[in-house]
Amino acid sequence: MTGAASQAYGEAWYWDERYRKESGPFDWYQKYPALAPLLRLYVRPHQRLLLVGCGNSVFGENMVHDGYQDVVNIDISSVVIEQMKKKYHDKPQLKYTKMDVRNMSDFESGSFDAVIDKGTLDSIMCGQNSQEHAAKMLGEVNRILNDKGVYIMITYGDPSYRLNLLKDLQFWTVKLHVIADRWERSSKKTWDLTEPLPLHDDSTSIINLLGPKPDVHYIYVCIKDNDSARVDLKTEVNEADN
Repeated sequence: MTGAASQAYGEAWYWDERYRKESGPFDWYQKYPALAPLLRLYVRPHQRLLLVGCGNSVFGENMVHDGYQDVVNIDISSVVIEQMKKKYHDKPQLKYTKMDVRNMSDFESGSFDAVIDKGTLDSIMCGQNSQEHAAKMLGEVNRILNDKGVYIMITYGDPSYRLNLLKDLQFWTVKLHVIADRWERSSKKTWDLTEPLPLHDDSTSIINLLGPKPDVHYIYVCIKDNDSARVDLKTEVNEADN
């Protein structure tokens, strides 16, 4: 992927053009079966879920097949949203809406139990004014989550990058899980997806656990908990800064 293309990841025209050419389904980073054990820990089948930057992924379809009953999907591309509406017109559990994750004003505050993000924040971080746009996205995610709602972010961003981003907002209590990159060889060390890694130390402790260049995706589970979340996260990131 060229630098110019990655700079356009936050732009609707880029994704419209891409989805006109690539109509087949594609899942960024991880597919649902691999993540299902972790999602089951934090998200109940009856809860209302939002998949941001859904693209033409079958992730939502897989969730419905696994018993989830209310899966809302948004994407900045009107092209892919129309494709997905047609594809799933007979599945009322799946809903598709064109929307920019940085402005989700069509959703009421506190109207979702969980938000799942596979690579959407990463895409925004590739573009111009990335910090500003990331803060807008995370602020909107926090707004639409109800009390104790959970934001699950699957990313390549290790704690030395992502915790600093989350620190400035202080919206939630954060847990870190990891899952092997899909290209990782089975002979390499793997980690229990359902067991969070310690975040009470600085990022060097994570490097000591995983190695300097681990073949993993990081999964940040951010639980909205207003006052206590701000205290807990502030403590963690202050220790990480020392």
